[in-house]
Amino acid sequence: MEKQQVVVWDLGVRVFHWSLVTLFTFSYLSGDELEELHAYSGYAIIGLLMFRLIWGFVGSEHARFADFVRGPRAVIDYLKGMREGHPKRYLGHNPAGGAMIILLLVGLSLLTFTGLMAYAEEGHGPLAGADVSLISSAYADHDDDEDGKEGEEGEKEDEFWEEVHEFMGNFMLVLIFLHVAGVAVSSRLHGERLVKAMMSGKKDVA
Repeated sequence: MEKQQVVVWDLGVRVFHWSLVTLFTFSYLSGDELEELHAYSGYAIIGLLMFRLIWGFVGSEHARFADFVRGPRAVIDYLKGMREGHPKRYLGHNPAGGAMIILLLVGLSLLTFTGLMAYAEEGHGPLAGADVSLISSAYADHDDDEDGKEGEEGEKEDEFWEEVHEFMGNFMLVLIFLHVAGVAVSSRLHGERLVKAMMSGKKDVA
């Protein structure tokens, strides 16, 4: 059967995807070693997230959330199809891939938020000077009660947001691993080169 290539992923989606891959990798590896650059990388990721949120409503057909955000039933059916070796093919994101994208976007939002909070506790960033200690103060008081003594509250507050930020970073790694595994399995089952498609923006159709 003759095949032709059609554009599926527009330039906005592709630039967002590979810019995010680059920035997340740098952010994860830099950490405390390059704190200022780590912060700027986080700001850039926030900018990308804002762009993707807008692009999910005004972008091309397959970039829009309406094209790939589906209910739990569709996700379950697709996963069953994968298990049986013949999932339904979608030109854009499949239901499982769409669900993973939402999880990644939510995870990244929480990751950058906790990063801003941790940075603010150190007196830096756009939230510096704001009262961001309500949750972390409760965390510090809880630790004092458990230890039976008062610790350094300010230090414990810093540790709270740093620990949550680190947890979210590691949680993102788990999601990314699942995402990459899903791409690999889906590529094999559908006979597609999804990584190449995310570079060129094109897929083969009959």
